[in-house]
Amino acid sequence: MYTILIAAGWPVWPLLITSILALAILLERIWFLQAKRITPPQLLEGAIQLASSGALKQPKTGQDATKALADAAPLGQILAAALVEKANGGSEEKIIAAMQDAAESITVLLERYLGALATIATIAPLLGLFGTVVGMIEIFGSQQGVGANPQQLANGISIALYNTAFGLLIAIPAYAGWRGLKAMAEKRQRECDVAAKKLLAHLNSN
Repeated sequence: MYTILIAAGWPVWPLLITSILALAILLERIWFLQAKRITPPQLLEGAIQLASSGALKQPKTGQDATKALADAAPLGQILAAALVEKANGGSEEKIIAAMQDAAESITVLLERYLGALATIATIAPLLGLFGTVVGMIEIFGSQQGVGANPQQLANGISIALYNTAFGLLIAIPAYAGWRGLKAMAEKRQRECDVAAKKLLAHLNSN
């Protein structure tokens, strides 16, 4: 592998950096976007039980309970916002507004780093193309003078081909990963919406 990197020349190093960043983002987002970390099913059950228990009417107990709910997972922030507004005597419209505000902040959390991953998928082929151009310059340089320089010609070909390949090798998984993570984030958002609607229906029935 080290031999390949040397043959690819200095233009491959920006590609190597972007590949490390892409891998780090993929692993972190796959770990973070699991359902058990965003929308654990017991949170909705706990929020409904909390709303039914009357604990919200007790300031200290209600405050501690809603804080624990919000700290448990991102979904808990949406549910806690609804319970706090309900405890303050808010109307259905205010409860919905509170949940929407919390959901917007959760959306930012769910989509964190996805823009960077999309950028990597876009610029990796361009970096590969840049390496190809550098390789072509090396090739043309080998043709100057009385006779061609075989070693310089071989170096130019290696730089051009390796950088093109590395650029595509990074861009394709990065783009596929971005699409997959985007779908995961949207699924978590839908799960949050469903849970919020269920809690709202319960609050309206009491």
